[in-house]
Amino acid sequence: MTKWVYSFTEGKKEMKQVLGGKGANLAEMTSLGIPVPSGFIVTTEACAEFYKLGKRYPEGLLTQVDEKLAELEKKMGKKLGDPQDPLLVSVRSGAAISMPGMMDTVLNLGLNDNSVQGLAKKSNEKFAYDAYRRFINMFGDVVMGVDHKYFEQVLDKVKETKGVELDTELDAQDWKKVCASYKEVVKKHAGKLFPNDPKEQLRMGIDAVFGSWNSKRAIAYRRIHNITGLNGTAVNVQTMVFGNLGETSGTGVCFTRNPSTGENKFYGEYLMNAQGEDVVAGIRTPKHIEELQKQMPEIYDELVKIYKKLEKHYKEMQDMEFTIQDRKLYLLQTRTGKRTAAAALRIAVEMEEEGLIDKRTAIMKIDPNQLDQLLHKRLDPIAKEKAEVLAKGLPASPGAAVGKIVFTADRAGELAQEGEKVILVRTETSPEDIEGMHAAQGILTSRGGMTSHAAVVARGMGKPCVAGCSDAVIDEDKKLLKVGSQKLNELDSITLDGSTGEVIKGAVPVVDPELSGNFAKLMGWADEYRKLKIKTNADTPHDAQVAKGFGAEGIGLCRTEHMFFEGDRIKAVREMILAETLQGRKKALAKLQPMQKEDFKGLFEVMAGLPVIIRLLDPPLHEFLPKEDEDITQAASDLGVDEQKIRDTISNLHEFNPMLGFRGCRLGIKYPEITEMQAHAILDAAKESKNAIPWIEVPLVGNVKEYYIVRDIVEKVAKEKGMKRGKDYWMGSMIEVPRAALTAEEIAGECDFMSFGTNDLTQMTCGFSRDDSGKFLKPYVEQGIYDRDPFQSIDQTGVGKLMEICVKAARKVNPKIELGICGEHGGEPESVKFCHRIGLNDVSCSPYRVPIARLAAAQAVLEEK
Repeated sequence: MTKWVYSFTEGKKEMKQVLGGKGANLAEMTSLGIPVPSGFIVTTEACAEFYKLGKRYPEGLLTQVDEKLAELEKKMGKKLGDPQDPLLVSVRSGAAISMPGMMDTVLNLGLNDNSVQGLAKKSNEKFAYDAYRRFINMFGDVVMGVDHKYFEQVLDKVKETKGVELDTELDAQDWKKVCASYKEVVKKHAGKLFPNDPKEQLRMGIDAVFGSWNSKRAIAYRRIHNITGLNGTAVNVQTMVFGNLGETSGTGVCFTRNPSTGENKFYGEYLMNAQGEDVVAGIRTPKHIEELQKQMPEIYDELVKIYKKLEKHYKEMQDMEFTIQDRKLYLLQTRTGKRTAAAALRIAVEMEEEGLIDKRTAIMKIDPNQLDQLLHKRLDPIAKEKAEVLAKGLPASPGAAVGKIVFTADRAGELAQEGEKVILVRTETSPEDIEGMHAAQGILTSRGGMTSHAAVVARGMGKPCVAGCSDAVIDEDKKLLKVGSQKLNELDSITLDGSTGEVIKGAVPVVDPELSGNFAKLMGWADEYRKLKIKTNADTPHDAQVAKGFGAEGIGLCRTEHMFFEGDRIKAVREMILAETLQGRKKALAKLQPMQKEDFKGLFEVMAGLPVIIRLLDPPLHEFLPKEDEDITQAASDLGVDEQKIRDTISNLHEFNPMLGFRGCRLGIKYPEITEMQAHAILDAAKESKNAIPWIEVPLVGNVKEYYIVRDIVEKVAKEKGMKRGKDYWMGSMIEVPRAALTAEEIAGECDFMSFGTNDLTQMTCGFSRDDSGKFLKPYVEQGIYDRDPFQSIDQTGVGKLMEICVKAARKVNPKIELGICGEHGGEPESVKFCHRIGLNDVSCSPYRVPIARLAAAQAVLEEK
């Protein structure tokens, strides 16, 4: 028969998948001789079977529970529900991965009208009936579905009648009345009597813990933290110990190191004469753990010995819960402690320096995503806890931004000049907004995805951005932002958390990033192991310099179109688009050529000796034209053309799906003069720069013949300048059309490099619009259709399979070809690890994600080993 239940003496720390993290650690501490209240664990496999059977227990489970309960009763010399000296237990959840606060707990289980009298005889009446009322409240809420507020109403009334403020001011008779009233509350709101049979209480408690595995909050937690593949939660049944037996008893939470700073110093809080929930409830102010040394020195010394033993054993910073019952110490839990990014770095580096762990282990201890906290301004975590979150969109560009709402780019610029900090709030941004975006602290849009104009530009600027916030209704004419019932006007303050996508009401304080020496040290260790090169997506010398400072080894994507959006450049681009003859287009392009050349020289100067991949013009031409009537009128005046001509051109360029339309290499094939101009600008810049390594990239190739045409144009320009491919410049193609991936053997033979544009490859492979899919992708992820949003993390089974096919075919015909990725996935840790596994040479990402990619690339190697 399957073993569904283990005692603490039967388990060990390696059994987390079966016993859950809490249970495995309780078993491990027991084996180490640490004082742990005895108990047993119902396995995660039993939880999985419970759901498989339609919320019924698997055969033999209850029998095994009864057997383990009998063993526990014999060991403790007490019986559950005994009216003379009752055994009381806690029933707690515990999945293989810690999910703090997400699932249910019941304390003091085993109390009823008879056993409470036995508890009173062994302690005192006040304590016994206080414990009983806590049990009825918790069991009624967690197990029977009676809202906690109904119990609070009863307690408040009793305290008001007696004229006291604190629970501790009530006596035994008061608690007896509260217990009787609490049971009436259960009867009224649950529609049934509070159970008196302790074994029924235990069964119902196990039911509740299993049930909490699929509670809304637990499901949401797993989705947010990308926790998948677990059986369910274990159930830990443990003998109760009490910290509220008087001033010789207490309870607390402690860490083996400071979880905020990482300092190697014992850290924690405790309360005397209290139960565990009192420490975290905030009703009483806890004392710092150091005070325990004065108050109970022998207990403090014992706790210090235990924490040092546990940290050395687990080789990890521990988060522990303890209870002191009448001067005897018990450990109720130990687990890997959650910590800030700064603390994580310090702990990993210092543990290596202490000889507790090696470099490999130190590298694996850091969650690459956590580094994001260190690289951008972030919200003060304490202040954020109290803040009101209005809505959540896409975390399009990380960091924290606080400012007053403005609805136009012009207004953003005006107020910024006056010294005001503003947030630009738009339905979507356009090239016309570039100055306002530059002036704003951050950008909020209700439409658009992770690769929308707002997202890409904001990341390039290093500005926080929340995009595609569909819950935000933006009325730019009325200067009104509506989120649910909330209405915010221009100049009202909001806060954006670009790292989480949260939009917060009011101004939340921000703190600056602090990059310690530990950061550089850990990055150096990561570089010793990683095989992938890490490049950056950068369009300006400033972005390139930032990325190089973070360790970028070249530019993996320069989007040349971003150089066209500012000042006189946009006018020249529009002049080119509106031109009706080849001569007219060349005249406009001649204005752009020297600007482009200087831009490229700036990039080559920063990245001297490192490759710079420059993508030829990619977006559809309509993106360069104005949209609003006011902007059309202004453009007509600037260009000296009739307004109607601009409107006609906009109409002619309209496409039902522009992402699948007239863009990419198709522009350079229809208008070769565009490619010629860009080739001249790139190659002239390279000739005038020291150690320039230009890699010219052809976008949106689906057929090798498209690549040939564009390549020949570039080679003709190069020949005129006496420059040779493979010596003075390199040529390659983006792989973002599924057909290109499937015919890679044709394209790779003609390329020096190929780079996956995974944004478009995902869009075309999955059939999702990357800007509109937010309407349905969230419920898709919630329902498990996709584990992750495929625009945020590579869809490894679909898009990833195309990439693998492409890599194998390309290397077969061209073993020396350089293969990389330059989509938004290039800085996402799981995607980086996937790129390593399929044999890419490099990944490219936003400047501020370069350290994240470096660490993820190292972890990919270590995970493989």
